Amino acid sequence: MRVPYLDLKAQYYSIRAEISGALSAVLDRTAFAGGPFVEQFERRFASFCGCKSAVGVSSGTSALWLALRALGIERGDEVITTPNTFIATAEAISSCGATPVFVDIDEQTYTMDPTLLEAAITPRTKAVIPVHLYGQPVDMVPVLDIARRHGLYVVEDACQAHGAEYKGHRAGSLGHAGCFSFYPGKNLGAYGEAGAVVTNDLELADKVRLLRDHGQREKYHHLKVGWNARMDGFQGAILNVKLKYLAQWNEARRRHALSYRRFLTDTAAIALPVEADYAKHVYHIYAVRTRDRDALLKELAREGIGCGIHYPIPVHLQKAYECLGYPKGSFPIVERCANEIISLPMFPELTVPQIEKVARAVLSFIGSGRRTRVAADAKFVAHRTRAAAGARQTRRAATRPAVLPGRTGKVAADVPA
Repeated sequence: MRVPYLDLKAQYYSIRAEISGALSAVLDRTAFAGGPFVEQFERRFASFCGCKSAVGVSSGTSALWLALRALGIERGDEVITTPNTFIATAEAISSCGATPVFVDIDEQTYTMDPTLLEAAITPRTKAVIPVHLYGQPVDMVPVLDIARRHGLYVVEDACQAHGAEYKGHRAGSLGHAGCFSFYPGKNLGAYGEAGAVVTNDLELADKVRLLRDHGQREKYHHLKVGWNARMDGFQGAILNVKLKYLAQWNEARRRHALSYRRFLTDTAAIALPVEADYAKHVYHIYAVRTRDRDALLKELAREGIGCGIHYPIPVHLQKAYECLGYPKGSFPIVERCANEIISLPMFPELTVPQIEKVARAVLSFIGSGRRTRVAADAKFVAHRTRAAAGARQTRRAATRPAVLPGRTGKVAADVPA
């Protein structure tokens, strides 16, 4: 039995008739670029996220870039984020002419460490992009509080967090804007490229709509220099079908995460994902850590098990960002994770026998070298335990109410501290 890392066919077969009907409806109305199917999805996705508005765009990268542009981020500005992300987060900043500034991550959640945020702020800082990574939200209360006090915009990168929750609020609904990718492998994936910006600021939503369509509201009357970043009708129709199933697909992922934990919890050589006490994790990626990552990856491949690495080279060490001048060692937790993280198979249609096969292969690999790993494993677990204690202390200290930055005077969702 082979276990793929991701099985898009299995999901498609379960909804094939609905997808065929949706595509036929687009063809019948020839509503190919934007149009009623995209507008319907925008309304439904805004409601799902608990936001007043959603704007469908061409990709998650476009969503991030357009949100920043609509907020006025420009050349000479700085935007703080984390290097433990896909490069699109930084590219969106650079495409505005601004400079990405990075902070390290919390070693338990793999997301931005809010305790490091304030030290990274300079007079040029205009925004923060917390990245809700692998399906788990950033600890948003301290991020929003720091941003408010310094007058900064908060743009949530929720491209891996469709339906994830922070203290009962959906990811994407807490900052000035939330940005989503609907790349096919996401928890909510299109059958091509697509994305969305969600917000409770209707003026901001209007600016994003303007920019995604060449800066025009009326055809051939261009108010700003924009771009062609519309969502196409086929993707809107497909996402309308799939959104109905997102909650149950996310719950399936959560059940699979529990199964992995049940099978792998007794081994010290593997650090399993931690669901923060403030979060509802939706496990876009099931990322575990081991000191023997590369060898384990090869062994699982020999067993017919697909895996991934998210991400092998942190953004600050990519050649594209040499210009920022961050040397190796600048963000030790991110760099350590890049050498140790391996993403195990995770998709809603995964079966218990498939999970068992993955777990058996992992345990077999660990057992084959147990005597040479005991000391290293003990040190590894002790380090993780200290990191967990520090993370809990940090979360307990973040007790002030969360409000959006003072730059627009908007108040965030009522997030209990």
